[in-house]
Amino acid sequence: QVQLVESGGRLVQAGGSLRLSCAASGRIFISLTMGWFRQAPGKEREFVAAIKWGGPATYYADSVNGRFTISRANAENTVDLQMNSLKPEDTAVYYCAATLDRKFPVVGITDFSSWGQGTQVTVSA
Repeated sequence: QVQLVESGGRLVQAGGSLRLSCAASGRIFISLTMGWFRQAPGKEREFVAAIKWGGPATYYADSVNGRFTISRANAENTVDLQMNSLKPEDTAVYYCAATLDRKFPVVGITDFSSWGQGTQVTVSA
């Protein structure tokens, strides 16, 4: 089990940008496919983006493709989510997740075995 800690969530105006970061513990980070999910109030948790173990292959939900960018720094055990052109509908708790699943892309909640505690992103209109 890997420990994940997200940071960077805050209140931002529509059209603005925000960068989330996730720090992972352990020495197997390069072997992990990393993902970002989000959950808005009253809604199911949904897939946002994933980056393949070792990188650099990435995959995005249609709703964020072209606006969000996922990246990883294997030497630092971190994965970031750069969010641009934010919209009020991007408001949610954002979760970092990890999996040893070898297939890619992997987008299902049940495909990921480790989760962070989440960080709140609020986009005001």
